[in-house]
Amino acid sequence: MAKSYNIPAFLKYININGRNDDGVQVIHYDEHKNILLKSPPVQLEFYLMAIKSNIDVYPPVEEMSSSYLFLDKPGNSMEWDLSGPFIGYGIFVNAKLLDKFAKDYTFTGYTRHEALFLTDRESKILYDLFIKAYEEYQRDGFSQDVLISYATLILSYTQTFYERQFEARSKVYNKVVADFYKQLDQYFENDSKEEFPTVNYFASKANLSVNYFGDVIKHFTGQSPIEHIHQYIIQIAKKKLRETKLTINEIAYSLGFEYPTYFTRFFRQKTGISPKIFRNQ
Repeated sequence: MAKSYNIPAFLKYININGRNDDGVQVIHYDEHKNILLKSPPVQLEFYLMAIKSNIDVYPPVEEMSSSYLFLDKPGNSMEWDLSGPFIGYGIFVNAKLLDKFAKDYTFTGYTRHEALFLTDRESKILYDLFIKAYEEYQRDGFSQDVLISYATLILSYTQTFYERQFEARSKVYNKVVADFYKQLDQYFENDSKEEFPTVNYFASKANLSVNYFGDVIKHFTGQSPIEHIHQYIIQIAKKKLRETKLTINEIAYSLGFEYPTYFTRFFRQKTGISPKIFRNQ
């Protein structure tokens, strides 16, 4: 299991001389030339938002600046292997101080450290906010409330910028959507499934975190992955009820339901009638 770090312990771990403060800390990476460049998985106990330049991110994105935004939340696991030092800023915030703001944004739940590729304009906007936060942090008696305000403003901009990123990378993400539909078909190719399909299963296939995958699918289709999964299961269930002599229990097990009663309840919730009544109709 990955070792867990609070803010002061994490900064010490990556060779940054921070303060012994587990509330809010703002770091200018350029001032720390001995930052740890490689690490096995470690777990965070805090929110981390960082804007970085001079760092290799794969795959590269055309027409973007050389700057990227990274966001991680408490409980996320991080590992890295960098070729050299990078520049930029980081804001580290205790979970209790940012939870009520961050919970409104799905991107704070991206668990695979998916980067936000910034345009030149976006880079200037966010760098300005990080710099202002750092300048406030350098003051004697800095205001924690002001730093949290900068952090929440960065979150607000990030929401807009991620939506732009989805559109800018539409060719890549349209393939994610197409692959999702194909994998749904493949998942039910066999007559019997041992378990109900999950969003996590399909997100892993796309090599994306659950939240990032969910945002991509909903952005391009208007529906969440779980809505697609449920609709697909209902379509198959209706087809089996109409065209086969399988019992309702057998259909339930073939679709991955652990208990037939769960299937009956699910079918009634989605269609308004029971499987038995649908078949009789």
